[in-house]
Amino acid sequence: MDGIISFGMTQGSGSATKKVSGTTWMQEILTLIFSKGSLELAHTIPSWARAPWLEHIFFNELMAKMNPTFPRIFSTHLPSHILAPALKKSKVTVLYVARHPKDVLVSFYHFHKIAKFLPDLGNFDDFLDQFLKGKVHFGSWFTHVQGWMDLREEVNINLITYEDLSREPRRTIQRLCDILGCQLQSQEEDMILKNCTFSAMSQNSMANYSLVSNKILDQTKGKFLRKGKIGDWREHFSPEQNKKFNTIYLTKMKDYILHFPWSLD
Repeated sequence: MDGIISFGMTQGSGSATKKVSGTTWMQEILTLIFSKGSLELAHTIPSWARAPWLEHIFFNELMAKMNPTFPRIFSTHLPSHILAPALKKSKVTVLYVARHPKDVLVSFYHFHKIAKFLPDLGNFDDFLDQFLKGKVHFGSWFTHVQGWMDLREEVNINLITYEDLSREPRRTIQRLCDILGCQLQSQEEDMILKNCTFSAMSQNSMANYSLVSNKILDQTKGKFLRKGKIGDWREHFSPEQNKKFNTIYLTKMKDYILHFPWSLD
């Protein structure tokens, strides 16, 4: 892990998320912002090669192949404490993408159905219990979010929510440009908005993970890009499950609630 953390951490843009919180979406948006709306990279290079994962074994290889004149983008689901020592010494701009935890839970539940490398955690009620206990891939949602929010005092971390991207895409893209020091013409913004919709990305083989073998992601059982909507949790949670989740959320996140725009109802 030391080799991964020390590589390419002096400058660039990083997207940090908990699993199924909008990482692929942010990878696409950043690619198109830095490309000024051009589709060349977004339609010819897979998202995981354009914005490689710090935690993957092929990270160094992919970074070495990237165009040195193009802004570097990398992604991670790692908790903050693993990357904190390197980030504190770097000039990296971190974009932390957070999503309503109930929607994260639902998306992760469906992701487990297609991901061959993840265990079967049972029915939805069983999965909810494991999620609340932090016994899922990359650990607790609560500690992941808390860790990255706490690190903002020492590292250039900018909070972006899935909900803002969904409800106010143009305004959020303009905010990203301000953070990254990029200037776009209105027609370039239009191209980004058009090609970062759920429909457009679902049809883009460079973003929908259809290039990945069914032995890894079996998309005959469900799509990697499943719905791309906010509030889908309401179609899954029973009143009892919702009450249980809210009780734990309000206890664990009492010091962080003001950071986020979502409602628990």
